[in-house]
Amino acid sequence: MGIKTAKLTVKTGNIVASHVIKNEQEDLIVISKKGQVIRTKLKSIAILGRATQGVRVMKMNQEDKVVSIACI
Repeated sequence: MGIKTAKLTVKTGNIVASHVIKNEQEDLIVISKKGQVIRTKLKSIAILGRATQGVRVMKMNQEDKVVSIACI
């Protein structure tokens, strides 16, 4: 048994990482394989239900991938 986290499709891809957030005042930093970095406030990211496809945080080329995330 488990809990459904997200609706995964070819379009969305796999879940790369997850964090339990205690403070919405934190920022999220995402780094891609090709060196693209984005920093965004966590409170600016919409909260969705479990059976959704998620929220796009960073646009990347098809051959690029997320390699690291951090909450600061």
